[in-house]
Amino acid sequence: MLSGGLDSILAVKLMLDQGVEVICLNMRTPFCLCDEESRCFSDSVAEKYDLKLIRIYGGADYLEIVKNPKHGYGKNMNPCIDCRIYLFTRAEEVMERENADFVFTGEVLGERPMSQRLLAMKQIEKESGLAGKVVRPLSAKLLEPSIPEKEGLVDRERFLSIKGRSRKPQIALAQALQINDYPCPAGGCLLTDGNFAIRLRESLDHGEGSLREMHLLKIGRHFRLSSGAKVIAGRNQAENNKLLLSSRPEEFKFTVKGYKSTYVLLLGEKGPKDSEMAARICARYCKEKNKDQFTVKVWTDDLEECETVEVAPLGISEMLKYRI
Repeated sequence: MLSGGLDSILAVKLMLDQGVEVICLNMRTPFCLCDEESRCFSDSVAEKYDLKLIRIYGGADYLEIVKNPKHGYGKNMNPCIDCRIYLFTRAEEVMERENADFVFTGEVLGERPMSQRLLAMKQIEKESGLAGKVVRPLSAKLLEPSIPEKEGLVDRERFLSIKGRSRKPQIALAQALQINDYPCPAGGCLLTDGNFAIRLRESLDHGEGSLREMHLLKIGRHFRLSSGAKVIAGRNQAENNKLLLSSRPEEFKFTVKGYKSTYVLLLGEKGPKDSEMAARICARYCKEKNKDQFTVKVWTDDLEECETVEVAPLGISEMLKYRI
């Protein structure tokens, strides 16, 4: 299981050094920092060692786990145990399909407070159908021997006894193995981010639970209007482009006429007050700051011509009232 982080890179290298044939399995979800279309570090690792890379995607089924995790959440909206069970279950399917002997991961005992405790590791293996079939090279000597270790498919004596949250042992091992190119240990899941968790909870509370709505949570500044409608404002040109690409033809878009401006998307019914508020939010983020009134273009993909509306920028206190 190759996330592309340092731990999983080290696990791959330790297995390759034992002559094990490795197939890399990488999972992406709506909450990964990498978009589905993007290359991640896992791609670079697979290319470096000339390994087959299989990517799986957690879609609507994964989203149901996030909404109602059997084993609860971590500090934020991260259902780490349920997520690992999901991943291990998918890995078991791939293992059978590829005629592989076992699964291995870069997990370190005690590194993650929720999913990398000993009891949690055992529970995840059991519920995913992989009991005894998971090898963890970085912490193997602190764990019961797995079936592949007992059967001699891998040499347990060449594995390690790393534990805890310090990254120093992994960094030292990377230097010893001449691995110099790896990402900083910042985590790759937005569900562990406190600010994103607030945004996600608020969205789910308003019945916004589709994959598209989860994707939109990663883009721009979000506002909840009094009517319940949502306004999203792009923070830069890249986000403006993503908003437009993610919008539906019937949804209303806004941008200031004649100046560099954010693009704004209005989700939900377009009532008169909602349209005015979306236009005022749009004007608030216009690059031109020395005007009291702006002309804002309003359109849908179905309209032959843009409408325009004259509005004053939303004040800071009022903006904070609606911002999620």
